[in-house]
Amino acid sequence: MKEHAIGIVRRTDMAGGLNLLREYVQSRILGVMQEAGAMIPLAFMGGTALRFIYRIPRYSEDLDFTVEHATEGYRLRTLASRIERRLQREGYTVRVRISDSRAVAMAMVGFVGLPAEAGLSPHANQVLWVKIEVDTTPPAGAGLAVSVVDRFGLLRLQHHDLPSLFAGKVAAVLARSYTKGRDLYDLMWYLTRGEGVEPNFVLLANALRQTAPGMVKAVEADWRGAVRRRLEHVDWQDARRDVAPFLEQGRDVELISAETFAALLRGAE
Repeated sequence: MKEHAIGIVRRTDMAGGLNLLREYVQSRILGVMQEAGAMIPLAFMGGTALRFIYRIPRYSEDLDFTVEHATEGYRLRTLASRIERRLQREGYTVRVRISDSRAVAMAMVGFVGLPAEAGLSPHANQVLWVKIEVDTTPPAGAGLAVSVVDRFGLLRLQHHDLPSLFAGKVAAVLARSYTKGRDLYDLMWYLTRGEGVEPNFVLLANALRQTAPGMVKAVEADWRGAVRRRLEHVDWQDARRDVAPFLEQGRDVELISAETFAALLRGAE
């Protein structure tokens, strides 16, 4: 309920309040999707999946999914309407925008006035947006898992397994035309999981064939070396500025540096 969300935020410090509020409503959206059966055709992926499933210590903004099992009953518009109706019954003022004409379909779920009601904004009509993206033509090869997590209530989520999530992050780091500090923080988290945690190479190669086909051979030969060469062009100050607002521990931002990644990627020749 909305009152519960506001109560949780008011018991924490203001610096992390907006992140916590967003995560609460993300949890409610995921709960409605679960009840609607959306976790049968869809698999949760990306940074927010990493946050909910593996508790990475950074907040995330968007809910990203892939269509893994085609079903005639799945429609993003139908799902978004169900989310809107349910959240309105819980007391939220909700605004929904849909864009589903491309391979990556998108729904924007806006919570009108919620930041102000939680004491996080002086603007009464400020909207807290949560973006839902669904890749309807994802690269093949993802491994799937199902996890039950307790985050503002129990959620049973179908998601990409850890090697597949890792592959998606490596592909993002290599293929984006710009650098996101949040990508680098997540990459650092993967690289510190210990020996034996490697990206799903089938999924990684297929993802790059869609987004950066010229990099496939280099990645297949030495993915760490390819990442290291990509990071030679990073504006580290800009990367730290991007990720800083989303960290549970502010001091972690200093880890986003050339020195950190040189150490983590060493021995990739």
